[in-house]
Amino acid sequence: MAASGYAADQGTKAWAKSALEPDRSREFIGTLLQLRLTDNPGAAFSIATNATWLLTVIAIAVIAVTIYFARRLRSKPWACALGLLIGGALGNLTDRFFRPPGGGRGHVVDFLELPHWPIFNVADICVVTAACLIALLAFLGIGIDGKRADDTKTSAAEDAS
Repeated sequence: MAASGYAADQGTKAWAKSALEPDRSREFIGTLLQLRLTDNPGAAFSIATNATWLLTVIAIAVIAVTIYFARRLRSKPWACALGLLIGGALGNLTDRFFRPPGGGRGHVVDFLELPHWPIFNVADICVVTAACLIALLAFLGIGIDGKRADDTKTSAAEDAS
């Protein structure tokens, strides 16, 4: 899942850089989804535009922590969620290192535009989808080991008897 998300992100960004003109909208699905190429030094909603290095450090930390927890995975839904998170974080991290001005301060390529919403990219879709899946799995009480919180409590109570 991480490799697919990363490849889709980097592939669509390469296409956008070669096919779109900066800051000019092109209708894709009417006015619902337009394509507008922009280089974003910050995060969503242009947060932290002057602290690109901080976003780089956060992305590295997210990837490292996710890989650490991934070793305990026994759940396919959690594997999908964490894979999407790694793929998306790595996609934007690649831009931070290899796009101008580079060195961990590079600008992320964004090109998908919805009405009344900041311009975003496939990596952002991966990260948001991962966050929604993680929230859903946590709400359902499903741990990364694939067990429901209720199952763990029941087996612990049975062991104590």
